[in-house]
Amino acid sequence: MPVPVPHQRSVVLPHQAGPVDDACADAAQVAGAPGAGHTTARHVGAPATAVGRPSDHPAPQGSPDPGQTADERVPAGHGPVHQGLTLLLIGENPNSHVPDMWDWAGRKVRLRTARNLTEAERLLTDDVHCILLDLPPREPGDRTERAAGGGAPDDELGMLRDVLRMATSHAVLVLTYETDAERAADAVRVGAQDYLFRDELDGAVLSRAVRYAVERKRADLAQRQLTESRMLAQENARLERGLLPTPLLDGSNLRFAACYRPGRSRALLGGDFYDTVRTPDGTVHAMIGDVCGHGPDEAALGVELRIAWRALTFAGLSGDELLATLQKVLEHERADDEIFATLCTVDISADGRRAGLCLAGHPAPLLAQAGQRPQLLPYEFGGPALGLLPNARWPRRQVELGGSWSLMMYTDGLIEGRIGQGNQRLGQEGMTELVSRQMAAGLTGEELLEASVREVRDLNGGELTDDVAVLLLDRR
Repeated sequence: MPVPVPHQRSVVLPHQAGPVDDACADAAQVAGAPGAGHTTARHVGAPATAVGRPSDHPAPQGSPDPGQTADERVPAGHGPVHQGLTLLLIGENPNSHVPDMWDWAGRKVRLRTARNLTEAERLLTDDVHCILLDLPPREPGDRTERAAGGGAPDDELGMLRDVLRMATSHAVLVLTYETDAERAADAVRVGAQDYLFRDELDGAVLSRAVRYAVERKRADLAQRQLTESRMLAQENARLERGLLPTPLLDGSNLRFAACYRPGRSRALLGGDFYDTVRTPDGTVHAMIGDVCGHGPDEAALGVELRIAWRALTFAGLSGDELLATLQKVLEHERADDEIFATLCTVDISADGRRAGLCLAGHPAPLLAQAGQRPQLLPYEFGGPALGLLPNARWPRRQVELGGSWSLMMYTDGLIEGRIGQGNQRLGQEGMTELVSRQMAAGLTGEELLEASVREVRDLNGGELTDDVAVLLLDRR
């Protein structure tokens, strides 16, 4: 028996092949195809190439030569032809008869034979679609003797288990006798797609069983991949959701709202990060930042910086000392020296009337005081982004808030969206005007943030490509 060169064992299913062309349609019309009134049978031990017409039935004039492969029969000007299904028969008896089979397009199914698993593994190339395992007949009393000897009855299906482990993505059929109906049912329970009885075997039954097994295996693989994808998506969602911050404002009269939109498709977490906590002295600390980039590594670094900020804040650090320590964290955790992060921190006094502001390369917050138009806080006293200069300093600026106010902190994804079809960006002035209109319409809290982000997206003409984080603190 000629042994093909082994390839990677991945099944090529019918739906993945190209359409049937004229050459395939012509090949399907040779004598012996369904409807031609001719049925042949061949021995298991016959060479794999002897799948055409027997020598005593010469092919009609103009019919393809059965000794040629499908690619050799392609007329000039045609590309490679899909060769239909290939069946690998594994059985110890070389004299077993297997009738001719036909695929969906009326093409003859090619047959390969192997007497044991060693031969089968060599023949299990990537163009094999289905395996037909010929189970040897069970000796009378075999099951009883196994059970009496301490062995499990299912041990007699050990060969099937080996085949299933060897061919995880191939359809498997079991061939046995009708007297072994119980074992045939056990084979399906173990993992075979179906079983056939030798007593009832003919070309039509076998053809239908092979086609059904291939399609069922394809459906099983697709369902498994879908289930695994859903489970992975659910796990990622739970992980990312758990990394989003929970504000700690117990005992404070400030109202908190946030809006978060990662730029990555199907992600819940991006390189932007924020947090808000209240320390025992009554001070409310708020922070928002942005790691350059949009991938999962940047998102992970943003989470590390947020957690470090919360720990350092509860440890009593603030202002320049806190930012200098965060820069050391960034320098040790970033993947390369070109990664940096912008940051804005605000420390609101216990009475809520004043705040300390530190900017590290980040856009200045927007402050809306009672009866006044929203204004951007001063930016001139800010320092560089974290990770750019080794000995940088970040001065802390005192800001008077008043008795009633709203403070909005945001990342640059909110202001870098385009306006219409041109290259003009929204910018901080455009954002200030947009938020002013929303506030004048009476929107507050999360409604204000959602409406603002939605309008920015509409002005951009679609989804924003950068991460967007917006944080709002109110005192009324």
